[in-house]
Amino acid sequence: MPIDKELLEILACPKCKGDLVLTEKEDGFICYKCKLVYPIIDDIPVMLIDEAKPLEEQSD
Repeated sequence: MPIDKELLEILACPKCKGDLVLTEKEDGFICYKCKLVYPIIDDIPVMLIDEAKPLEEQSD
């Protein structure tokens, strides 16, 4: 399921309130300022700081 553009515009990083960018695989949101990736599980963004992964772990 593609992420709605309006949702992308209103979502913000819960830690720093900065902008988020959709990952290439569309399986998470990246906050480059915090260097965190918030996962999308079953088409639902998980916007909990404790569930975010460090950006370095996302390299393929």
